[in-house]
Amino acid sequence: MKRFVTLCTLQWGDLPLETVCQKAKSFGYDGLELGVPAHVDTHETDPAYYRGILDLLGKYGLKLYAISTHLIGQAVCDNIDIRHKSILPDYIWGDGEPEGVRQRAAQAVIEAAHAAKALGIETVNGFTGSSIWHLLYSFPPVSEEMIEDGYADFGRRFKPILDEYARLGVRYALEVHPSEIAFDTFSARRALEAVDNHPAFGFNFDPSHLGYQGVDYVDFIYEFSDRIFHVHMKDVYWSDVPRRVGVFGGHVTFGDPRRYWNFRSIGRGNIRFEEIIRALNAIGYHGPLSIEWEDSAMDREQGAIESCRLVKEYDFEPSAVAFDAHFGK
Repeated sequence: MKRFVTLCTLQWGDLPLETVCQKAKSFGYDGLELGVPAHVDTHETDPAYYRGILDLLGKYGLKLYAISTHLIGQAVCDNIDIRHKSILPDYIWGDGEPEGVRQRAAQAVIEAAHAAKALGIETVNGFTGSSIWHLLYSFPPVSEEMIEDGYADFGRRFKPILDEYARLGVRYALEVHPSEIAFDTFSARRALEAVDNHPAFGFNFDPSHLGYQGVDYVDFIYEFSDRIFHVHMKDVYWSDVPRRVGVFGGHVTFGDPRRYWNFRSIGRGNIRFEEIIRALNAIGYHGPLSIEWEDSAMDREQGAIESCRLVKEYDFEPSAVAFDAHFGK
């Protein structure tokens, strides 16, 4: 059976959930990946609230496989500043005192696991934040001890979260991404080691965040074959000629044509999706392919419709027989 194609609702948070359901069904999607807190209030404890969400999706024939708590997870390990106030619910931001924000964010990530359990799903996607991302470019020189302290901080903060996830039978899938504790293959391995290869910790594979960095995103699938808990299908374009704005983004907004790279709608960037499908087949990934649409220069409804169609075309089942199996008969 081919994989279900879902729509991540993080980029549709300005619309009520029922409107998103209506649109997703008309666009051809099989289900949704619900964004927190826009479309799921994981602070809610009433089981009837979660039944209502499932009933609403069922009304439109849509399935649910994951929820995404990127905005909240970002605050668990980050160096907190005024930017976080705009992405966090008031009950997490509170008075803005950094350690208090981190502690409340950690508790909210745990609440997301309870919400997932109530929704009958086993995957929560998200970010972790990082206390050492600002040390990426090593000048003034950064000592190995400073980096080790950053991974230790991540492990100390996330292992209790992951223990609760494991108790509930839920998994946390970090989207490997610049500004997180893991942003390429090497740092992803180090993050796993920092949580002692916790069984509840894995990855939400998104090739767009790896490709423009020059990271082999297909190899990432093979490297972490037992830790690919969820997959985002998102394209990105990077230039093969010099640009005015380099790989670090130049403090200009996404979509600016002067940038070296920009997210693009599926099929309009440089990502090799057929190779991704072949790799996912090889590792036995049978979960959803979730479209996280982020093309700033394109109408999102056109992009969502086109992306759904293309992903269904890219996806294929592995062969049940070897083509040369009968040659020697």
